Amino acid sequence: MTEASLALADAVAQRRTFAIISHPDAGKTTLTEKLLLYAGAIQIAGSVKARKAARHATSDWMEIEKQRGISVASSVMQMEYRGHVVNLLDTPGHQDFSEDTYRVLTAVDAALMVIDAANGVEAQTLRLLEVCRSRGTPIITFVNKMDREVREPIELIDEIERVLGMSCVPFSWPIGMGKSFHGVYDLQADRIRVFQPGEDRVKDDLEVIEGLSDPSLDARFGADMERARHDIDLVQGATPTFSRDEFLAGRQTPVFFGSAINNFGVREVLDALVDIAPQPQARVALQGPVEPDAPKFSGVVFKIQANMDPSHRDRVVFIRVCSGRFERGMRMRIQRTGKEIRPNNVVSFLSQRRELLDEAYAGDIIGIPTHGGIQLGDTLTETADPLQFTGLPFFAPEIFRGIEVVDPLRSKQLRTGLIQLGEEGAIQVFRPVRSSILLLGAVGVLQFDVATHRLKSEYGVEARILHSNYTCARWVTADDAVELERFIDGNAGRVAYDAAEAPAVLTANTYEMKVVQDMWPKIRFHAQREHAGLKLDRAA
Repeated sequence: MTEASLALADAVAQRRTFAIISHPDAGKTTLTEKLLLYAGAIQIAGSVKARKAARHATSDWMEIEKQRGISVASSVMQMEYRGHVVNLLDTPGHQDFSEDTYRVLTAVDAALMVIDAANGVEAQTLRLLEVCRSRGTPIITFVNKMDREVREPIELIDEIERVLGMSCVPFSWPIGMGKSFHGVYDLQADRIRVFQPGEDRVKDDLEVIEGLSDPSLDARFGADMERARHDIDLVQGATPTFSRDEFLAGRQTPVFFGSAINNFGVREVLDALVDIAPQPQARVALQGPVEPDAPKFSGVVFKIQANMDPSHRDRVVFIRVCSGRFERGMRMRIQRTGKEIRPNNVVSFLSQRRELLDEAYAGDIIGIPTHGGIQLGDTLTETADPLQFTGLPFFAPEIFRGIEVVDPLRSKQLRTGLIQLGEEGAIQVFRPVRSSILLLGAVGVLQFDVATHRLKSEYGVEARILHSNYTCARWVTADDAVELERFIDGNAGRVAYDAAEAPAVLTANTYEMKVVQDMWPKIRFHAQREHAGLKLDRAA
């Protein structure tokens, strides 16, 4: 290997890129804050629940997130820890924003699953795990809120294994819970870290007790210590030895216990991400797999966010670097259009804070401010050789609403706002062939609230949401372009074009959709489309 290729391979090996996933209110955004805190990226953590306070969670930057205390957009954060560059993507927990989460999961090499110790495995967690499993994404589990009255840890481990279909390997074990939460036993290092409450800052002076045999532990922690010893013996005898190969294959998950709000158990998770999570992996393209240490730069757009900085009315394209080395000022080709760009203001992120970037490697997330011309799913390359990464999903909406502007003089601003929100994937926007009223398509109703809020706050447009009878949509394609044109003409009353100008047929229910499908056997109907190149699959 040449010196340059060795340097590239070494830089790739230092990268870790992962997403945090969970059901709403499991403490995901709080854990994100505390990981940043332990990595030294921030000095004081904001409180997610303190909605009226001056501080808010670093990863929640949108005004509506601060008002409601929830995450409704994915955030990207880069930090350095133990000589590694860690790219952390915080995802929305609410199921109404699952499409954004699915797309983020295509950009990571591992996932950190947060489980509320009181509630166990919840519906949204299960959905996200199915996405991770379909992609073979390895998962680390953090059982949160042990400082509250919660379920028994053995019961939680059993549920995780039973419901998620993965073997659990506890790396730590709690001693007590709630008001009697005394700390955790580190099964790898054979020592107890004694619990100390405290929210804002890193505690480097945690008391550590070696081993479980010290007789003073019983006097200090009482019956909780005896029960913990019994559970640890049981767990060590019943659970498999940790296998990194099984973990990387998504069949085994290391489990940690702690309290994110109190900064307890967080450092162990961060250490595990560096020690056992995979470095950037090869990415799938139509032309074949692309290795991360391939010499030429390539990247894929997995997220677009408009107005991260409202004062600049900007639009940032988030790119997962898939191979090679990015350098500021280098020429990049947008494969879909063949257009070349040469951005000089490429940035890295700490949520809404940005820093100009001179270089980046596979696994890093970079942002390019732009005024358009780049879409979700676009592949950017250093060379003109054809390349198209795959796997970025768009799902057929299940809920539709019409939208119109309250003040007709603001119609242009409404259309501009909807085009940008549609292109970034915040909501799907459809332009009916035979109607002037645009349609919004969503997975959940909260997406409509966010869309109207953002139209008002970011584009100065007061919009009115209207009822729609549509509940089912399928994108349509055909081998014969004439046949597709004939279908669109014959069904013009229920055909609409999405933000990528892909035609879709909309119906009031699935029965009506089945009738349309039976009438047009040469047309293919798709419940999912992939990317701007319109590779469609999951015919339905």
